[in-house]
Amino acid sequence: MPAMPESSEPMVDPRGPRFGSWVSTTVLIVVLLTGSAWLATVQAFVFALGTIGLRYSPYGAFYRAVIAPRLGPPTEREAASPLRFAQGVGLVFVAAAAIAFAAGLTTAGMVVTALALAAIGLNAAFGICVGCLLYLRLPSGLQRLLATS
Repeated sequence: MPAMPESSEPMVDPRGPRFGSWVSTTVLIVVLLTGSAWLATVQAFVFALGTIGLRYSPYGAFYRAVIAPRLGPPTEREAASPLRFAQGVGLVFVAAAAIAFAAGLTTAGMVVTALALAAIGLNAAFGICVGCLLYLRLPSGLQRLLATS
């Protein structure tokens, strides 16, 4: 997906976030089927950790520890900032779903979960990171600010 030009931006193996998207897709399907505020909260927490840094994501840690050693080295790398921003977008949607489910607003929770599932499913299945594309639409000054935070 997006690579940041000319910066000291941390670069990551894109297969890790893609694996995380598959896990998140699975979790969000279960949330959609069960209306579980608790599971949506857990997924929101996972996204929150990813916004702090991709190395803190539990799905990424599993990928690095268990899956990556069985694969060859990555043939490409991606900038971390768009991926962290995408984690933040996921956090907003899934946290809203968790709040809606907890408040008994099941329909609202399902709609917001379905939107998050559609976005994360695009990344999992096709490598289309909606949050990354949104990040690339931000003004360059804001991108630089987010890249340094």
